[in-house]
Amino acid sequence: MTATPISSKDAVGLLARQKITVIDVREATELAATGTAKGGLHIALALVPLKANPKGPDFDKRIDPTKPIGVFCAVGGRAGQAVQALKALGYDAHNLGGFSDWAAAGGPVQR
Repeated sequence: MTATPISSKDAVGLLARQKITVIDVREATELAATGTAKGGLHIALALVPLKANPKGPDFDKRIDPTKPIGVFCAVGGRAGQAVQALKALGYDAHNLGGFSDWAAAGGPVQR
């Protein structure tokens, strides 16, 4: 795990080069209202421990355990919880803050 934090601005560039996995942990209704990061994954917070566990039957194969993971939510609180769960599973995980931070950093948005 790296000690160097990754900001939303950093994550935008890394995602463009496919060097990071970006996960939006908000609920589907929130995504419907605002959109989400283009090229990112949507995994609601409650599902992160199941979907990110490479040894579990529900593992989401779009998650590459060798890449860092950037997580955002509405303002950063849920992202922090997801980062803790991901780190417990051995991931290099980073809290990118809220969706507005992603958009303000120039991150592409899809609806």
